[in-house]
Formats: sequence, structure tokens, C-alpha cells
Amino acid sequence: MDALAAHVHSIAKSGDEKQRKEILDSLQSLRNSIETPDDTVQRFAFYNMQLAGLRIGANLKIFSLLAESETPLTVSKLSEKTGADSGFLARLLRYLASFEAIKETDKDQFSSSNITRTFSQSGFEAAVFHYFDTMGPAIQNLPEFLQETKYKDPVDNANTALQKAFQTDQPAFFWLQTQPDKMAFFQEYITTNRAGMPTFLDVYPVEEKAIAFRERYPQLEGRVIVQDLAPTLQHAIPHSAVETMELDFFQPQTVKGAKFYYLRNVFHDWPDHKARIILKNIIEAMSDDSLILIDDMVLPNVGVHWQAAQMDMLMMATLAARERTQEQWYELLGSAGLKINKIYTYTSSLKDSIIEAVPESRIVRD
Repeated sequence: MDALAAHVHSIAKSGDEKQRKEILDSLQSLRNSIETPDDTVQRFAFYNMQLAGLRIGANLKIFSLLAESETPLTVSKLSEKTGADSGFLARLLRYLASFEAIKETDKDQFSSSNITRTFSQSGFEAAVFHYFDTMGPAIQNLPEFLQETKYKDPVDNANTALQKAFQTDQPAFFWLQTQPDKMAFFQEYITTNRAGMPTFLDVYPVEEKAIAFRERYPQLEGRVIVQDLAPTLQHAIPHSAVETMELDFFQPQTVKGAKFYYLRNVFHDWPDHKARIILKNIIEAMSDDSLILIDDMVLPNVGVHWQAAQMDMLMMATLAARERTQEQWYELLGSAGLKINKIYTYTSSLKDSIIEAVPESRIVRD
């Protein structure tokens, strides 16, 4: 088994992102195929305990303490550093080690694992806080919410399992503005989300499209403008070549005739009827050479990867929104008066993609 594990590890290290994901999925399928019923029940029934364990470990800074130490740390040393009772801490550490969140090196002695090093980074630690504190209660309330609504597909972003969980009538993003601690975790997490994965710049010919625009309009000076609501722009990282501009995208677009209107992970936050408003406001501002670039998941119509499927369920539970299939993207954009020129996919499992779209009435100029 050790030789087989070493071989798989070697292949994964030498391959690209797509091959690494395929290896992980194959190993997961293998595990599923050899589990007993008790194995399966134990695994699924205790997933929420794993997240709780990670949350407690993050509270105590166990992951950063172990990651920063050049040698294993004992329970007593960690108790001294965290202030936690040693009897409790020994139980927690054994549990974390049982699913390799940390590594047990000897009796009452622990060091870091690959998972430890991940959660020692503040952005990924913030993910634990965000999913346990904010997403977790919404997910926990999802079965009862759907039962109460007679299993209708949610379309009202002010009436989801999140509103039920937190007893609010505000849509998620507006409610988050009233929860500074939760908002801070979310903001920190999204800055490191998908670290190390490909981006749209790996597949979309930005330079080619921009050069063609520049050759046609050589007198124009280029600008890069980031638009969002004022509370969100307060967290924007300043850059000398990037302007910020306050805008509610449910109101008319104030920048007219831009070459690219780029929207990253916007539409998966909104149901179709809201997405059409955003799109129509952009269409009204476009010139003959403008392109809409939608950076979002484009799920296959069949065989959606588990990571993308669970994200779709989360969007439903918290925002009455969705991760759309290719068919659903064509339907949505067509209903807004747009046609898709091409879809550029840049991640294999999540199917993150750039959708290049223009008004249906326009002749495409390459």
C-alpha cells in the first residue's frame, strides 16, 4: 500500500491541475465502492463534527502554532500556549489527527500536516469561520425551509434558508453588512479563494481583443474601473492603475462604451429575473465594439462535479440563486437579448469559465 500511495503521490505532483483533480475523484470513487454501510454512515453523519473540530482548532490557533513549530508540540505545551485545559485539548487533538487535520507523532505529541499548513493561513482559516458561522446555520435549516415551501425552487433572495436561520428579512449581502465579524471573515476568505488555481487570463485572449480595439480607436486612453457598492469598495485594495467607482448594478450603467464589461462571480449570486436587470443595464451602455465578459461557472448539462454541485446547493440555500449549466446560461442570456460568442473554460472541476456575449442584433467583430 505504501508503494501504491507513493506512486499516486508522484503522479499527482508531476501532473497538471486537471490530472490532480481526476486522481482525487478516482480515489474518492474507489473509497465509495469499498465502504461498508457502517463506513458510509459514519463518514457522512460526522462531516459537521469535522467542521466543528476545525472551528475549535482555529479558535485556539492550533494550526498556526503547529505549522510554525520546527518540532512536534506536546499537549502540555499547546495547553500552555492556548490556555485550553489539557484534558480537553488531548481529546480535540486526537480527533483532529484522526482525519489528518494535524499529525500525531507520539503519545500526546503532534505536528503539522498538509491540512494544518492550509488552515494556518489566515484566508483559509477565515473560510472555516465563514462556513461554520454563516453558511452552516443556513445549510442546517435548508431541509425544514424546503419542506415549508413545498420544495419549490427558491427565487426570492429575501426568503431563503439563511433568513430562516438568522431570523431576518434582509437579503444575505445586506444582512452581512450588519454583521461586521461575519463580513470580515467572508471578505478575507474570498481574497484567497481558489488560490493557486488557473484564472481566466490563462485562456481568454485579452491582449488580442484589446489590441484590435486600440487599433480601431488609437486616440482613446485605457482605463480600468472597479465598480461596486460603497461598503464593498471600502475593502478594495488600492492600485495606481485601477479606479474605483460606486455603482448599484441594478441601476443604469454610468460607464458608456467600455471595451470590456467584466463581471466575476456576480450572476451566481442572483436568480434569473435579477440577473436580467443587471444585463439589460449593461446592454444599454454598450458600444458597437463592447463585449460582456461573464466570469462564472458553466456547468456541464450532465455529470456536474461534486465541488460545483455543492456550491449550487449553497447558492440556493443562501441567495435563492444558482450555479448555471451551459443550457441555463444560453437561456438566461438569450432572454436578456444577448448571444454567446464563445465560452472559455479554465478550471476542470468547477468549470470556471469566461462567457463572451454581445447583443443578438450585433455583427461580431473579431
